Amino acid sequence: MWIDTHCHLDAHEFGDQALALAARAQERGVGMVVIPAVDRANFPVVRGLAHQAPNASYALGIHPIYVPHAVEDDLAYMREAVAQAMDDPRFVAVGEIGLDFFIPMLCEPEMREKQVFFLREQLKIARDFELPVLCHVRKSQDQVLKHVRQLGPAGGIAHAFNGSFQQARAYIDAGFKLGFGGNLTFTRALQIRRLAAELPLSSIVVETDAPDIAPSWVHPGVNTPAEVAGIGEALATLRGEDPAGVATATTRNALDVMPRLRALMAA
Repeated sequence: MWIDTHCHLDAHEFGDQALALAARAQERGVGMVVIPAVDRANFPVVRGLAHQAPNASYALGIHPIYVPHAVEDDLAYMREAVAQAMDDPRFVAVGEIGLDFFIPMLCEPEMREKQVFFLREQLKIARDFELPVLCHVRKSQDQVLKHVRQLGPAGGIAHAFNGSFQQARAYIDAGFKLGFGGNLTFTRALQIRRLAAELPLSSIVVETDAPDIAPSWVHPGVNTPAEVAGIGEALATLRGEDPAGVATATTRNALDVMPRLRALMAA
């Protein structure tokens, strides 16, 4: 069994096919898909999808790309939404949160400051409710880690990790797993492939980030959660390991870092 630890199943690219795609993923051996929210407006959407698809769960958070349009009241709304979701077994984490210093507009001083404020406030929510976080760390691995260390959430996943081995070890030491997806299937992605091949398997989870980061056999098409099985098999090939063993290990890693997900799947 595979777990897709990061899939935007509510994305507009999927139209009305989200539930069919979740079912197709289940047929491919994907036992669970974690659907992170990206802003206040889609909190009810990800929650609804997670309750309609038997192999889905969800996280609540405000993505850094949506921070420009967010207001401080959204954080109070999120805190209340998380408090209410604690009674929902399909709610498993805070996310997607983080920093994005790749998009030029988000690198402007005022927007960097706003991103940091929203990250820190969401980390506080995760800390207060003892929840793991799903972190967006694009061009911001060190900065996100700094705030994680200061505010101490209950571990999490560095989504689409593409840092150095030193940064990887720092996240692992902070109780994080590292998310690897379709990028590792491209031969030109040398650093990601080295990380995926050489990091301890106990530190790795697999993800699609669907509809984005399509693997080589889908690119430039739309990624779907069913592809996490092929991504996992590509990871196994890179490591020279048995795919079944990698599936078991990465599933265990996902359940370890998201205890509420373990409880859900054991129910």
